[in-house]
Amino acid sequence: MTSPFPFQPEDLRRVLSEALSRGGHYADIFLEDTSIRSLELQDGMVSQAVQTVLYGAGIRVLCGEQTGFAYTMELTMPAMLRAATFAASIGRYGKGGENRQMPLPCLATASKWTRSDEKTENLSPLAVRDILLHIDQMAHEMDRRIVRVKASLNQRLQTVSLVNSLGEEFTDIRPRTTLFVHIVMEQSGQTEMGYASRMMQMGAEMVTETTIREVVSEAVRRAAFLFGASRIEGGETTVVMAAGAGGILLHEAIGHAFEADFIRQGTSVFADMLGKEICSPDITIVDDGTQQGDAGCLAWDDEGTKGLRTVLVADGRLESFMHDRISARHFQVSPTGNGRRQSFRHPPLPRMRSTYMLPGQATADDIIRSVRRGILAEVFTNGQVQIGAGDFTFYMKQGHLIEDGRITRPLRDMNIIGNGPRALRDISLVGNDLQFDHSASMCGKGGQNVPVSQGLPTVLINKLTVG
Repeated sequence: MTSPFPFQPEDLRRVLSEALSRGGHYADIFLEDTSIRSLELQDGMVSQAVQTVLYGAGIRVLCGEQTGFAYTMELTMPAMLRAATFAASIGRYGKGGENRQMPLPCLATASKWTRSDEKTENLSPLAVRDILLHIDQMAHEMDRRIVRVKASLNQRLQTVSLVNSLGEEFTDIRPRTTLFVHIVMEQSGQTEMGYASRMMQMGAEMVTETTIREVVSEAVRRAAFLFGASRIEGGETTVVMAAGAGGILLHEAIGHAFEADFIRQGTSVFADMLGKEICSPDITIVDDGTQQGDAGCLAWDDEGTKGLRTVLVADGRLESFMHDRISARHFQVSPTGNGRRQSFRHPPLPRMRSTYMLPGQATADDIIRSVRRGILAEVFTNGQVQIGAGDFTFYMKQGHLIEDGRITRPLRDMNIIGNGPRALRDISLVGNDLQFDHSASMCGKGGQNVPVSQGLPTVLINKLTVG
């Protein structure tokens, strides 16, 4: 693989030496070359076409637990050295190691999964246009009540290289493809909207006829569902989280609170619970960087740590947090591969990747039959969490009422509110039907957005607040 970056190892060694010239125990250079193409179709016509290029380098210096960071979009040695000097200024304010000459980096090229070079190429604009027109026609044929279709296809092809002061280097190719379909439907004067999406760490191979039909069908079903759905009176109730999309529970209720910068700062509600039993022994939760194709998974994280599968909760006991290099050094443990950044313009932070709960023993039908009155939560939009208190909320767009062990009325547009540690303790049944949600999920933290994925079997939570 030919590198898109115009540097030799001795150039990078010189930049790293400058980065550590004022004190610091570690430095790295993150190089990025990203091409993004996006086409959008609305009302049968291409309404928007955008191409974006990201090309530059971020230079980071760690000095104790302080970070010096600078980036440049000019990949020349003078610009790189200026950025290194700026990042090195943190050495004036923190305690670091002594200045030293850097060894020549070794080469450790990351796996390309099983993709071929041809499959990482973007589709041509004409091919994307034809796909979007096909989606428009397919949707209208599925349901005559549809009055508007909006669809978009985003293709991102990213090449990154990282070299650090430990003499390590990796290069990785990261394709990512995202398909959105948005439906507007009218019936008897009532208008409803449905949406669906897919996002995978794949190139053109993601856009198959099967995937297209799945996404379009999902968007059409969601719009049609809303015509007969209603709300119920709010309050505390039993909640069954549906397999797959219900993984938002893990993301909002506990995921952020397990990110080790919040643990190191003492702001997470789980900060003093390592090694303790925090939920039923039927529950095991994983954050995984090894699942091929998942949008949140990486062969290497953005600090050069190889993708790992990290068990966060094992049989109800809190086993690990999600560490970057800073928190790993603080707690004297190994990094878990969770150092992630939005682009070369941002320093890495501990972030989730693909977070999921392992399956249990119950069937989904058994879980539903066990509920006298509650709700089955099935389709969600965004959520948020207060890290310190552990309180979370997310929006249920679609679900069903459960009465006497049977699914009855369709429900819509309700908030689900709870507390992370309490909700985790209140999970009393775990299904055997683990599913992964591959919809387009972007997670925000510290002004950065990165793709994530999640999975969940059907689970029963004894008590949450809905309204």
